[in-house]
Formats: sequence, C-alpha cells, structure tokens
Amino acid sequence: MTVGTQVKSCYASIKSIEGALESLHETTRNPSLQTAIEDANKLVAQVKNAMHHQVIELMKKEPQFKS
Repeated sequence: MTVGTQVKSCYASIKSIEGALESLHETTRNPSLQTAIEDANKLVAQVKNAMHHQVIELMKKEPQFKS
C-alpha cells in the first residue's frame, strides 16, 4: 500500500470516527459523557483537518495518488 493510499485511508477512518462520536453524543443522556465526547470530537476535528491538508498536498505533488 502506498503512502498516499494510507493517508487517504486514515482520513476516511477519521471521518468515520467523527460521525460515530456525533451519533453517540446525540444518543447519550449522561452529561459527563457528553462533555468527554465533545472534547474528543474537537481533537478528532483537528486531526481530520490536518489529514485533509496532507491529502491535498499529496495530490498536488504526486498526481499518481489521485483517485
């Protein structure tokens, strides 16, 4: 598996985690768990943004990574 494929796969996984956290946040009634999920989601969003920029850079520099 190429680095580009790994980065894109990781980005897709992070987006999936973000969705799962949002779903869990909507269904839980425990305030402390909601707060923990909100904090986790902020970190996941930061990682997702960083990974998104890496995907863009890879596609600019290495055309073979485009799909």
